[in-house]
Amino acid sequence: MVTAPKEAENAIGLEEIHAERKKTFTGEEAVETIGFGRFHIMLFLIMGSTGVVEAMEIMLIAVVSPLIQCEWQLQDWQVALVTTMVFFGYMVFSIVLGLLADRYGRWKILLLSFLWAAYFSLLTSFAPSYIWFVFLRAMVGGGVSGHAQGLIIKTEFLPTKYRGYMLPLSQVFWLAGSLLIIGLASVVNSTISWRWLIRIASNPGILLILVFKFIPESARYNVSTGNTGAALVTLQRIASMNGVAMPEGQLREPAKERRGRFNDLIHSKYLRTTLQIWIIWLGIAFAYYGVILASAELLERDLVCASAASPLQDSSDDSEGSHSPCHCHLFGPAAYQTMIISTIGEIALNPVNILSINLLGRRLSLCITMGCTALFFLLLNICTSSAGMVGFLFMLRALVSANFNTIYIYTAEVYPTTMRALGMGTSGSLCRVGAMMAPFISQVLMNASFMGALCLFSSVCIICGISAVTLPIETKGRALQQVK
Repeated sequence: MVTAPKEAENAIGLEEIHAERKKTFTGEEAVETIGFGRFHIMLFLIMGSTGVVEAMEIMLIAVVSPLIQCEWQLQDWQVALVTTMVFFGYMVFSIVLGLLADRYGRWKILLLSFLWAAYFSLLTSFAPSYIWFVFLRAMVGGGVSGHAQGLIIKTEFLPTKYRGYMLPLSQVFWLAGSLLIIGLASVVNSTISWRWLIRIASNPGILLILVFKFIPESARYNVSTGNTGAALVTLQRIASMNGVAMPEGQLREPAKERRGRFNDLIHSKYLRTTLQIWIIWLGIAFAYYGVILASAELLERDLVCASAASPLQDSSDDSEGSHSPCHCHLFGPAAYQTMIISTIGEIALNPVNILSINLLGRRLSLCITMGCTALFFLLLNICTSSAGMVGFLFMLRALVSANFNTIYIYTAEVYPTTMRALGMGTSGSLCRVGAMMAPFISQVLMNASFMGALCLFSSVCIICGISAVTLPIETKGRALQQVK
């Protein structure tokens, strides 16, 4: 009779020990428990700086195009083809690198893409002919497509409540890269040559490679591959840097799933989301690069009401630009100044955009900014002064930047870890299809029918706005999914 209570106590003790041994936590729970701290600030600065490099490489074409047009006596369609081929390289490599990143890791592909882009960018500065220039810039575009892995790494390390604030702030780095390349072009193009501008623009990417060692592979990725040991080491390191304790128990390994399969994107669960995301990415890129190239076209040809009285072919009274022997219009100081002002517009709506996506959600916020983008494209046709034109371009840059911010965040959040890089990669490819079409509208069609080009840009934005508001999944406040 005396042994019965003791046996009961022993049984309870064994159950408690057994329960303690079974205590586990997921990668998502670990990220949320660790919270935001010193590690994430370092992550934001290093991975955010990938945007500086990407912006410099992409914006480089806008400030170099007038110079190569004069040097090699190119027609408008040949200048447009340079931009198109850059985005063609981006489109092809984006899918390939997305597949590889889901299978072999984000960090490795990010490093490879930076080495690739820096190497071919330097080679571009020695291009002996137009054909070589086009080919080498296409290779650069392929390398730049891998820079998106930096955004994925940031997304997978950030706690849920911080993603809607920290990811849009990354736009500051894109702005810095755009301003840097425009500032450098205003000095280097007129004093040395465009070849030296490309060489100088390659240096930030090379320097950034040296600090990648401070950022580990995504813990979520390691968990998805079953490498919980490496994931645990990474999470413990982050917790130590942030000065917080790890969750109690063992890191739980999820059910194994194949990673980086294209069929997952068109699975019934994600088919509608994927198709609508592709439409939105294509349209946003079409509008974004359309604005950038149209800005250059407006500045180069001075298509404002004040100059409408003089023929476009008559360049005798153009005091702002300089002319080459082959009668090309090169950017003068005022043109560079206007480009800088319109570029600064990219962060003008950033605070509003951050509040909007966190209060209204990703879908409604994107719908509103796409509708406003459509309206401002049409406003470009209003007869106005140079200051008025700069104002319209300023607002357009702010709106198209807000569009990109929102769709980047949404795409990274909506797909699970096993297919997130592929989802971003395929979206990036469709994005570049839009970017490839933009030069022929902004630099070719705009010369034939200015209003026709603006109506086309506006119509695409309206379609994207409708697609955005009807997306089936809202990711605001939603935890990142680990598996499909």
